[in-house]
Amino acid sequence: MHFDVLTLFPEMFEGFLGSSIMKRAIDQGLVTTSVVNFREYSTNKHRTVDDTPYGGGGGMVLKPEPLFRAVEDLTKDEPVRPPVLMMSPQGTPYTQKKAEELARHDRLILLCGHYEGFDERIREHLVDEEISIGDFVLTGGELPAMVLMDSVIRLIPGVLGNESSAETDSFTTGLLEYPQYTRPAEFRGWRVPDVLLSGHHAEIDRWRRRQALKRTLERRPDLLESAELTEEDRAWIREMTQGNGGRKD
Repeated sequence: MHFDVLTLFPEMFEGFLGSSIMKRAIDQGLVTTSVVNFREYSTNKHRTVDDTPYGGGGGMVLKPEPLFRAVEDLTKDEPVRPPVLMMSPQGTPYTQKKAEELARHDRLILLCGHYEGFDERIREHLVDEEISIGDFVLTGGELPAMVLMDSVIRLIPGVLGNESSAETDSFTTGLLEYPQYTRPAEFRGWRVPDVLLSGHHAEIDRWRRRQALKRTLERRPDLLESAELTEEDRAWIREMTQGNGGRKD
């Protein structure tokens, strides 16, 4: 999979792409990236990429010419232009389902804004989708772009090594992830649940499913409205909500 990132601050991506799972994915050839300073596509000698807004107001607005020229240059050999995504607080809230959808593409182009925002013609005629990582405002789109890249890259087969890791993450199943434990079996008097030490895989799966349901019910009950639940799940949730929340299975 290939990512083109258009930003005024390409140096922000050096540590991100040179560390941890991102670096490993790139070293293995599973991911390629091109971080482009779109100032290089400015049409004047001063390399200006922004200007004051028509009608007045504070801040500076990103001009359309540099971004249009950058995207058109990067995609000139593509028979079909890959999706162009704008990182924006006005965009669609980002979810795990959206990450899974984006991971099916071979290439994505990410636009990282700065200053007051984008000329509206960029939104209307260049961008395929606007994406927001939350209801708050950041200095620029670089951090949201990194969040998107991280969440998508880890879904690419071979990146994590253990494919089941991504399958059981929070939100992938529609539920929050169940509690995890490792050695020692007892620490300061706190024991790992006996079922996890039993070696009985069916019982372990059952315990994990119910713990995921319990945690989701307690912390993010809104997720249960769209989660894929079995009749057994629904019966257990009813039992939990009717005052039997102290059970340990």
